[in-house]
Amino acid sequence: MSSPALQADGLGVSFSGRPVLDDLSLRARTGELTTVLGPNGAGKTTLMRVCAGLIRPDRGSVSVLGEHPGSAGAAARIGMMPQSTGAWSGIRPLELLRYLASLYAHPLDVDALADRLGLHPLARTTYRRLSGGQQQAVNLAGALIGRPELVFLDEPTAGMDPHARRATWELLAELGAAGVSIVLTTHAMEEAAALSDRIHIIDRGRVTVSGTVPELTAGGASLEDVFLANTHASIG
Repeated sequence: MSSPALQADGLGVSFSGRPVLDDLSLRARTGELTTVLGPNGAGKTTLMRVCAGLIRPDRGSVSVLGEHPGSAGAAARIGMMPQSTGAWSGIRPLELLRYLASLYAHPLDVDALADRLGLHPLARTTYRRLSGGQQQAVNLAGALIGRPELVFLDEPTAGMDPHARRATWELLAELGAAGVSIVLTTHAMEEAAALSDRIHIIDRGRVTVSGTVPELTAGGASLEDVFLANTHASIG
């Protein structure tokens, strides 16, 4: 069996003395789409940032593609899609993608990727003037342009209309079929059920239950029922 694309063991992260990740352990298998579900404040985005090397955990260990997060070896092989990126506010989408493509030895074709995600009609519009769903499409393109082996997607279809969401689902399915490992977060149970090879539900910084969709729903409950039974309501 190949090494996992992501391996996290006993992760702990606190902000101002408040634990956000609390002995969190999970793995994402190579070539699979792994979904992390949890209420707001459960630690999903913090986990993503740890895996991308943007936050150093207080305790525990994590490896991505067998590399240390944030290392040069990992950075060249992973893609990260944030929930939002204010740093891009004044740039136009295709200008951004061409710049990002220039950072990689073998990037995807910018025009082909822009066609796939419907970005050409937005070519003259600055990032900050795009709708939330349009910004998400640009964020997704930015995460994929370098042909990553592992990509982290934080709520990739948030704000997208149904057409854009379905196009994104199709693209993610194709990436998975090509062997790309994907870790994503979402609040959309339909999305998680449709896309996931494996799901981890986290609550208050810990994994509460993991499994495939058939495993989690074997008792006849819906995925949303399983989610509600294994999490607390978010605060604030």
